[in-house]
Amino acid sequence: MPLRLLLVSDTHVPTRARELPAQVWAAVESADVVFHAGDWVSAGVLDEFERRSRRLVAVYGNNDGPELRRRLPESVNVVLEGVRFAVVHETGTAKGRNERAEALFPDTDVLVFGHSHIPWDTTSPRGLRLLNPGSPTDRRRQPVCTYMTAIVDGGLLRQVELAEVRRD
Repeated sequence: MPLRLLLVSDTHVPTRARELPAQVWAAVESADVVFHAGDWVSAGVLDEFERRSRRLVAVYGNNDGPELRRRLPESVNVVLEGVRFAVVHETGTAKGRNERAEALFPDTDVLVFGHSHIPWDTTSPRGLRLLNPGSPTDRRRQPVCTYMTAIVDGGLLRQVELAEVRRD
């Protein structure tokens, strides 16, 4: 049975936004598995993700304080329908990212990361898929705020899509 995934990172609530847009909460509630790659800022946002998610796979980021670091790991691995995922906040600079990720996550099919607020979707020479969903609240130098959706079905990651957060 296909699993609907939501990939999000760098929510930065309440420092970059007072709250997450309704569009993002709707995506959380419709996903079978939600990945969050850190920089929550507020433990209350984690609480809300835990309440609204069917399953949450999450890590802390560099802007997350002691409470979030007590509750979340720096990195996490999970297997969904035969696809091996890893989640971490930071992967370093774009230059050499594929090679570093291959070395750090040798038994991984998909690496979900954040930190830069820049959407990223590449596949390393070994076949590791690297995905950064951007930020749904702080676009920085990007044209829009974003998150990603995907499907895991039959042991494969499918339909990876970058979603723009609409300004209501």
